[in-house]
Parts: sequence; structure tokens; C-alpha cells
Amino acid sequence: MSTARHTRPVLAAALAAALLAAAGIAAPAAAAPQSGIVRPDSEPTQPSVQLGSELFAGNCASCHGIAGAGIQSPRPGAGGILGQGPPLKDVGAQAADFYLSTGYMPLGNPHLQPYTSRVLFSKKEIRALTMYVASLGNGPPIPDPNPAAGKLSEGLQLFTLHCAGCHQEVARGGFVTGARVPPLQGENARQIAEAVRIGPYLMPKFPKSQISDAQLNSIIKYVLAQNDPPNRGGWGIGNIGPIPEGLVTWWIAVPLLILVCLLLGRKLQG
Repeated sequence: MSTARHTRPVLAAALAAALLAAAGIAAPAAAAPQSGIVRPDSEPTQPSVQLGSELFAGNCASCHGIAGAGIQSPRPGAGGILGQGPPLKDVGAQAADFYLSTGYMPLGNPHLQPYTSRVLFSKKEIRALTMYVASLGNGPPIPDPNPAAGKLSEGLQLFTLHCAGCHQEVARGGFVTGARVPPLQGENARQIAEAVRIGPYLMPKFPKSQISDAQLNSIIKYVLAQNDPPNRGGWGIGNIGPIPEGLVTWWIAVPLLILVCLLLGRKLQG
């Protein structure tokens, strides 16, 4: 998705100006086209709430409303995108950092599942947007997990109990009714911790009363270990889970067994 900076339709620029005026923002930013995101003409070198507010007005307000008030009913927004989104007051830095750093937001359609990772903002911009969303209320901060303090065996038990039903025991993802379950390879410790506490999309959220911070460290340690799991004998076939491994039995082992039986039968007949 390409980034547009200066050339904008007059109507889009007027809409962005109205958004900024309503939000009390002085710096200019244009409305977000479907082909990319927009940025202020001159970005500061460091993240700030001010920069976050400008980026939010140009790229997020069409769905989440002015100052994160939310938009309940779909309505045309910047760049012709049909805007609809939940309010962001009190969601905190934790949710904003997760959705932006994974690329699950922004969405081109409010009815799409946030699945395909395509990070459109720089790390500085993500930090600035996170700071701005955090300023809208009293939500939880970005977590700081410590997987080194976790226990791998405990992580396996907890992941099997709480997560493997959807993500498979090897964290390779899968399918549930109405959604795809993403694989967890490539996610960092912070993002895993955020997902557990937030419960993105159809995933349930787990408060500390269900999974303590110490237990979460163990879960994260186990998930990170699945980035390159050991294969102690046998054929790993990409560690994609027990179902494909079972299919290998049916598609390869069973036909070979039948062939052996046929050859033995012919030999006995001869």
C-alpha cells in the first residue's frame, strides 16, 4: 500500500481540515485515501501526543471518531472508506500498541477480520499514536513481560489448556467458525502478552485472575520456543500440527502398507 503525502483531492483536504479543527489540532494533515496513509508535512523526530493526534485525525478518526469517541453506524469517511469503529476511551496504550504494531489496524473495511499483518506506520508513528490513544482515558499501559523468568513445562501445560484448542499445540494457528486463527511465529513477547490481556477479535481475553503475570511469562516462553521447535526423531513436516501429521499416515503409510500386503499375497500365491 503506497504512502501519499502532498497530492490530495480538494474535498479530502477540506474534510481533514474539518477533522483537525474539531479536534483542536493546529498542524495540517490530509484525509486518508484508500491507497495509503497520510502524515503531517513535517514530522518531528521524536514521538509525541501531538504527532499522534495529527496521525489519528488523518488516518483513524474516520472509523473511531473525533477524539476516539467511536462511530456506531457506518458512514462515509476520508478517502471514501466506510467508517465504523468502537470508541477508544480507556482502551489504553496496550490495545493501541498491539493492533498497530501487528498491522491489524488500520482496516480498509470495518467488517474484515484483522488478520493480515501489514504495518503501515513507522515505529515512531506507532509510539506517537499509542501515546495519543493512552491520553484518551485510563486504560492499561504496554506490558513488560519477562519470558526468561517463565517455565517451559508450565507454559506447555497452560498453552494446551487455554490456547491450543484454537492455535494448535505447536502455535501454528488454524480455523474456527467464522474466523482464521493466526499462527504465533514471529510475534514478540510484548505482542503475545497484549493479545492475552486484550482478546483481539474472537479470542477471549484472560485477566490476571485467570492467568497471572508469572504464568503469562511461562506461556510466552513456550510460544517463543515454537519459533524453532526441536524434532526429536521422526519427520517434522514443518511442525504444522497433529492433523497434517495424521494425514501423512493416511496418504503415505496406509498406501504403502496396502502395497506390502499385495506383494506378500502375490508371493504366497506364487
